[in-house]
Amino acid sequence: MASFGGPSVFKDMGKLDFDYLPPGLPHREAQLDQLTGLFRPVLQGGRQTAFLIGSVGTGKTAVAKHFSKLIMEAGQKHNRRVDAIYVNCRRRSSDKAVLLQLVRYFDKHFPDRGFSSSEMIDTFARFLVKNNTHALIILDEADVLLKKKTDLVYLLSRFDEETGSSKKSVSVMLISQQDLFPLMDSASASTFGRTNIISFGKYSNTELLSILEQRIDLAFKPGRVEPEVGDLIADIASEWGDARYAIELLTKAGMAADDEHKEEVGAEHARAAKAHTHSIVTDSKLAELDIHKKLVLLACARSLKNKAYSITGDIEKNYHVACEGQGEEARKHTQFWKYIKDLEALGLVDTKVSHGQGGTTTMVTIRDIPVKVLEEKLMAFLGGIR
Repeated sequence: MASFGGPSVFKDMGKLDFDYLPPGLPHREAQLDQLTGLFRPVLQGGRQTAFLIGSVGTGKTAVAKHFSKLIMEAGQKHNRRVDAIYVNCRRRSSDKAVLLQLVRYFDKHFPDRGFSSSEMIDTFARFLVKNNTHALIILDEADVLLKKKTDLVYLLSRFDEETGSSKKSVSVMLISQQDLFPLMDSASASTFGRTNIISFGKYSNTELLSILEQRIDLAFKPGRVEPEVGDLIADIASEWGDARYAIELLTKAGMAADDEHKEEVGAEHARAAKAHTHSIVTDSKLAELDIHKKLVLLACARSLKNKAYSITGDIEKNYHVACEGQGEEARKHTQFWKYIKDLEALGLVDTKVSHGQGGTTTMVTIRDIPVKVLEEKLMAFLGGIR
């Protein structure tokens, strides 16, 4: 039974929070270098605009926030104060809501009513002059704002002209999952320019694994996460290349271990986490399998107890044992392999090739459901065989 107290595999769950910014960002060095080059003119008295474009969980927001720290520190060294102000446009989805957050960066008690957008822009401009600072305004999920045909993005990109400032006092960075140019009017598009786009591709399996290893070191007590867990979660999340999803699965796997009062996070906890978020293993899908596919899947489940992956040779041995228990004649190796591929096509198992000194080996895993639960379901369908 779960409880609030008791031992835990975690040392600091906050290191798994979506808002946590780790000390380094694996595999996003190139994007940080691009931003550094692009915004170098800001430290010399200029201004800049940029787009950060990529699908969910590809590190856009983390890179923007990490870069914010870098440019603010660099500004201190170059005698050019820079204040980076982050706004999530899904939470602040109107011009006034965005402007209120900008003004409140300097005055936390600024009233939320009684001022027009133009008055808030003028107030913000006065704060910049008073503090002798350059504002890097980061609008995350900017498409939400642009779809409302707002003028704010244009006004911010031409801020100094609009406010009559003699200094280059505002730079703008827009973050989105989609190309923003179709949502912008021609004047805004010309101000931003199409050469200032920084792209974020989906993370590969290897990249996700290194991100998970970083978070395991930061968030878990030493030795509390079995080595194969990171591999399994990286395999699951690599379909989308989504680091957020990978970290969410890691978090839920740790919580599952705590709920069971286990001292280590294992493969079964990762599978439970996947089943909790989205599982395609339904009773109806299992019921539709013919008896030998059920037996092969049962053999997979039994071979994967207490581990993330199993070789096909071990699974085939367990398949023969399962057939004997059911009074069925086991199919030959070629047909057995076809069953494995059919189950993979249905999303019930996954395979990958492992390269070692002895050549290549096919490894099989189950991602979507704890194998203990799957074994119980299959035994019920097959009449409780052993």
